[in-house]
Amino acid sequence: MFSGSMTALVTPFRDEGVDWDTMGKLIDFQIENGTSAIVPCGTTGESATLSHEEHDQVVEFVVKKVAGRIKVIAGAGSNNTAEALRLTRHARETGADAALVITPYYNKPTQAGLIKHFEALAEVGVPLVLYNVPGRTGVSIAPETVARLAGVPNVVAIKEASGSLEQVNQILNLCEITVLSGDDMLTLPILAVGGRGVISVAANVVPDGVSALVSSALAGDWEKARAEHFRLYNLFKAMFYETNPIPAKTSLALMGMIREQFRLPMCEISEANRKKLSELLKSYGLVS
Repeated sequence: MFSGSMTALVTPFRDEGVDWDTMGKLIDFQIENGTSAIVPCGTTGESATLSHEEHDQVVEFVVKKVAGRIKVIAGAGSNNTAEALRLTRHARETGADAALVITPYYNKPTQAGLIKHFEALAEVGVPLVLYNVPGRTGVSIAPETVARLAGVPNVVAIKEASGSLEQVNQILNLCEITVLSGDDMLTLPILAVGGRGVISVAANVVPDGVSALVSSALAGDWEKARAEHFRLYNLFKAMFYETNPIPAKTSLALMGMIREQFRLPMCEISEANRKKLSELLKSYGLVS
C-alpha cells in the first residue's frame, strides 16, 4: 500500500499559530518533486508542541490541500491509548490514507502492552503504520512483536527508526510487513534487504533527490541509487547536527521557504552549526 519517498513534513509557524500559506506551498513543493506521501504531525512536524486543536487542523489542512494527488499518512500517536484512539479516529474521519502510530513514549510498556495498544488502534479501521523510534520513546518494538502485529487487520507497515539494520533484517525474516526506513542514512541498506521506502526528514529540503534514490532502488538500478545516496550523504548527516527538526527547519529558512520559528523546548540552531549548515547548503546549490 505504501512505498517510495514519503516526507515527514515540518510544521511552519507564524507568530503564535501555524503558517497555513507556507504549509500549502511546502506541500506543492513536495508533490512537484516526486514525493509519494506527506506525513504531517510526526516528530519532524513538532507534534509534541501542537495543541489538540492544531493537530486536528494540520491533518485536515494537509488532506484537503493534497486532494488525492498523493497519499497522506497522518501522525496519530500518543503516550496513552485513549488519546491515540482519538487521533486515529480523526485521521480516518478526515480522509487520511493511513495513521502513523508511535510506541507510547515515557510509559515504557511491555511487549504485551504494545500489542494491546496497537490492536486497539487497529480496530478504528484506518490502515496503520507502526512507528518504532526507541531513541525518542524509551521502548522498542521487538521483531517478534512486529511479526505478531503484522497479522492484525489494518496493520500495513512499520516505520523503522531504531537505527538497527539487525532489527530490520529480523523483521523481514519473520514476516512480510512493509518496512519503511525512518533514518535517511539507512534508507539504501534497508531498501537493499527488502524495505519499500522511507519516511524522510531530508526530503523536506531535497525531495527530488530522496525520491530519485528510492525510485532507483525499487526499480533495481542500484548503481544510480548508490550514487544518489552518497551524493546526499553529507546532507543526511546535517539534518542531525542538532535535534530534528531544528536543522531541517533552519535549512528551509535559509532557502527562503519558511520563517525560522520553533516552539519551546525546540529552539534556534547554534551559530557554529548554522555556519556549517549554510556552507553545506551552498555546496548543494540550495542557497546562494
